[in-house]
Amino acid sequence: MNLFSRLYEAHLTIAGHPITWREIVGNAFGFASAIGGLRRRVWAWPVGIVGNVLLFTVFIGATFDAQAQQPLFGQAGRQVFFILTSVYGWWRWNEHRKARALASGDAGAPAITPRWATVRERTAYLVAAAAGVVLFQWVFSVIGAGWPAPRWYFWCDAWIFVGSMVATYAMARGWNDFWLAWIAVDLVGVPLLWHSQYYPTAILFVVYGALVIYGFFVWLKASRTERDPERELTEAVA
Repeated sequence: MNLFSRLYEAHLTIAGHPITWREIVGNAFGFASAIGGLRRRVWAWPVGIVGNVLLFTVFIGATFDAQAQQPLFGQAGRQVFFILTSVYGWWRWNEHRKARALASGDAGAPAITPRWATVRERTAYLVAAAAGVVLFQWVFSVIGAGWPAPRWYFWCDAWIFVGSMVATYAMARGWNDFWLAWIAVDLVGVPLLWHSQYYPTAILFVVYGALVIYGFFVWLKASRTERDPERELTEAVA
């Protein structure tokens, strides 16, 4: 067995359940990314990508291993979406940061100024989310037809998958709404992950829940008190 294989398969056992170090380390990167997002720092995106890659290998690996934990297709799929959206968010926040620094003269200012999504934006993502949950629960039920899982399992997996997409996109746009979307994901994600024996991820979701509530109020305050130099500059030029 080569070094890569040993690192890939390295695990520890907790209460009789094997847990890969990839799941633990991937969630550690995810938590660090969440802290960066709360602080509105551009580095949150590349750090998150590392965690997404590690967690993708955890969730998709069960698909090819009959002895593994029950696979979560939505959990695996959302890691791919996270990576794609993180590239967009990384670019968008970096552009905002440079514009804010130019307008305000403060190079250390947060990357964005939070705001609520407009009525039109919120309606669009809620309609898309509802349609997405219906579509993906069907997709996941077809993919997982050979697994002894109840129907509700795929609805929950779809809820987590679509909710995560909405939350990540809203974070990239700088909307306060993204924290509320994560709360909705956590309420379903924690029981489902625990049921599927992904214990480190389930525990991290609980910690995320406290962080999300705190982060929501931090962003809410910023959206009420901070000026957006970039938007003011754009309006002045127009």
